[in-house]
Amino acid sequence: MWLLLSVCVFCLLGCSEGQDRATLWRGNDHSGRCQYTFTVPSPSETSCSPTVSGGPEMEGLKARLSLLEVLVARLTGGEIGGPGAGLQEALTQAMGERILLQGEKERLERDVEGLQRRMEEMRRETERLQSRPCYPQPPLLPPSIPLHDSGLRPAGDPAWQYGGNPVLQELKAEVTEIPAPSPEGREDSTGCGELISIGEPVSHRKADSIAGKYGVWMQDPEAVAPYGGKMVWRIDTVGSEVRQLFGYEDIDQLSKGFPSKVLLLPEPVESTGATLYRGSLYYQRRRSRTLLRYNLASESIASRRDLPHAGFHGQFPYSWGGYTDVDLGVDEQGLWAVYSTNKAKGAIVVSQLDPHSLAVKRSWETSIRKTSVANAFIICGRLYTVASYTAPNTTINFMFDTATGQGKEVALPFRNKYRYNSMVDYNHAQRKLFAWDNFHIVSYDVRLGRQ
Repeated sequence: MWLLLSVCVFCLLGCSEGQDRATLWRGNDHSGRCQYTFTVPSPSETSCSPTVSGGPEMEGLKARLSLLEVLVARLTGGEIGGPGAGLQEALTQAMGERILLQGEKERLERDVEGLQRRMEEMRRETERLQSRPCYPQPPLLPPSIPLHDSGLRPAGDPAWQYGGNPVLQELKAEVTEIPAPSPEGREDSTGCGELISIGEPVSHRKADSIAGKYGVWMQDPEAVAPYGGKMVWRIDTVGSEVRQLFGYEDIDQLSKGFPSKVLLLPEPVESTGATLYRGSLYYQRRRSRTLLRYNLASESIASRRDLPHAGFHGQFPYSWGGYTDVDLGVDEQGLWAVYSTNKAKGAIVVSQLDPHSLAVKRSWETSIRKTSVANAFIICGRLYTVASYTAPNTTINFMFDTATGQGKEVALPFRNKYRYNSMVDYNHAQRKLFAWDNFHIVSYDVRLGRQ
């Protein structure tokens, strides 16, 4: 205290020499100690300017700089969970979406190129047909006029003329092949009967993409307007939302790959068990035991019904899998369903269905397990099963007759030419089996015996 007082007194005396306004204060500080202070006016400054460190402008500037530093830290991700992290996540998501959109764009470009190639092929085919000359056909001669009286002469006779103009004609003999009778006279080309043999597979077209590895193709055996019996329908069944039904004017257009109709089904298809009958597509709805009847003329669902107790989506498929739990088919006697139930313990159940309401009219339980066979079809009320879907030379190994309720083993040769047969159905109008063998749409001629 004495030192502070001495200094203060010294300063006071020094200040008193030049200024008479120096003042001295004595008092206790905030802790209760005695403290002496004095003040001396500045000899040159009339007022105190704001200091660099304590002025309000500098304090405001410091506050703004601090806020700016916080914002910069957040924007650069310096603050965990802050807006910076959100911006980084949004940027990553945007980049991912950009990559997906780029892939979709490339796929669409490939599809467009494919369509353009098909359009070019159609254009060339149209030009070729338009440039083909149409030769006039001579009128048919009445059957009562003998050949020597008709004025017709052999093609080698230079004097032969027709209508006053010399033309070159070719006389062709029509040869009719008469098949040899089958053993024991069992062959019957018009009526129903037991399956005797199956011909070699005839390939009509190969699918264009992986979606066509499995599929189903059909012709309506009892077609109604507006589509005729020559119309061919096709569904590629690889995918989770199979809904496209392609229509072709005839088998030639199918072979060329030129659909004339594409329908989008209102509900997705499950596997390769669909069939066509009297102007309607019958199919199983995906992941359910529900059967649907889709009217081709109105392009709408005409009826639906659950197939009672039927296994679905992998419970009782054919041996090749593919969710082939319910297989629909048509023969001379109507609409059928091939499936299994828990009650049947996996054995094949055959049910005849009402084509309008889809109600079960009658059912039969067989002695062969559904998962042990590769496929099945029905001809004249008889169920036939295929032993293998991959063996190039396999057999039809079992037959069940719904007329007698009896089954038996058989051994009819059957070829899987492309070694992955995922669909076999019978068409009684064409008297053929339709099949889908590893991308390939094929058919087989069949021979039936007498009923």
